[in-house]
Amino acid sequence: MNIEDYKGIAEEGDLRAIRALAGRLAGKKMLHVNSTAEGGGVAELLQRIVPLLKNLGLDVRWEVLKGTRPFFEVTKSIHNSLQGKGVHITRQMWDEYESVNRKNAEAIDLDADCAVIHDPQPALFIEYKKRGTWLWRCHIDISMPDRVTWYFLKNIVEKFDGSIFSVSNFAQTVSIPQFMMQPSIDPLSEKNIELSEEEIARTFEKFKVPMDKPILLQVSRFDPFKDPLGVIDSFRLVRKYHDCRLVLAGGTATDDPEGERVLNEVLEKAGEDPDIHILLVPPFSDRDINALQRGASIVLQKSTKEGFGLVVAESLWKRKPVIGGDAGGIPLQIIEGVTGYLIHSVEGAAYRIRQLLENPDHAKKMGEAAREHIRRNFLITTNIRNYLSIWLALEHKGEKVIYI
Repeated sequence: MNIEDYKGIAEEGDLRAIRALAGRLAGKKMLHVNSTAEGGGVAELLQRIVPLLKNLGLDVRWEVLKGTRPFFEVTKSIHNSLQGKGVHITRQMWDEYESVNRKNAEAIDLDADCAVIHDPQPALFIEYKKRGTWLWRCHIDISMPDRVTWYFLKNIVEKFDGSIFSVSNFAQTVSIPQFMMQPSIDPLSEKNIELSEEEIARTFEKFKVPMDKPILLQVSRFDPFKDPLGVIDSFRLVRKYHDCRLVLAGGTATDDPEGERVLNEVLEKAGEDPDIHILLVPPFSDRDINALQRGASIVLQKSTKEGFGLVVAESLWKRKPVIGGDAGGIPLQIIEGVTGYLIHSVEGAAYRIRQLLENPDHAKKMGEAAREHIRRNFLITTNIRNYLSIWLALEHKGEKVIYI
């Protein structure tokens, strides 16, 4: 993987900035820590970003926290509570959180010029900092957190040198510098490269999904905040007027113990409906996901809470109009009526689906606008430029709040 491979795809200004910034940081150590190596958006980002940073001359490592099932049940509760679900976190739960963080921090080499700690799971690593610039990267929506949970986490976060949020309204009042930086997709990854019509057809055949009528698709983990049950309700309203299929494709992640329960709820609601296809996609099925997105007529992301929602950017890149929940980073990607539609209800989703199915030419125009929007704003090159800029900004004592 080489940054020069993105010539002709990414903005040339981004490529020039990356070369200049990397030159100033060449040879320095960078560390990323998160809670899973597969099955989530953070892992997917790091799988692509880390090799590119290494190729630019930085000494980069990616470490994954090793947790127990009780630990991940605690961190899922913390996650839900920060997203406003109001889960009570007991003293015993915090003790489990602290214990696993301590054991992992003692086992991992934390020596780095810049350490990026992703999300709440490994946040307590800051207690074991050796040197350098430490950043807390928050990928989830904490715009309306449970105040008690946020109080505990805030005391941890304020020990970092800076914090990074995906969307401005996620940010909370803290005493350290805050940076706004959206995640990104890699147009050269298996999930986003161009595929032949033959390969797309083979993938649908493999999953036993006929391509004989319009296909509605949602790709996401089986998580209540992704509202897969609401997607089924919307589909059934649409099917009263249009003969179509629904595909819900998702997987589970090691740090999300709720996934199996939600999947069972989805299977029960779908029942024996031959037009609803529930696909449990294993990790590292990027090429299959790519084919499913390219073969769909319309892509849905009916989230009620969302971090950034990279699956939206992936689908827009593939020239697909997206109908998404007005949550998290989705409104940054969906320009209303231009690249897709934002919705707030089952009925609203059904209305917009019908509108696009009845106007295929308009849907195609939206798809073209969607791809260009992603190219200009949400490619991996922009993300790398931002990481290097933030690192240098903190080394040189930048402004309190910096937008990049």
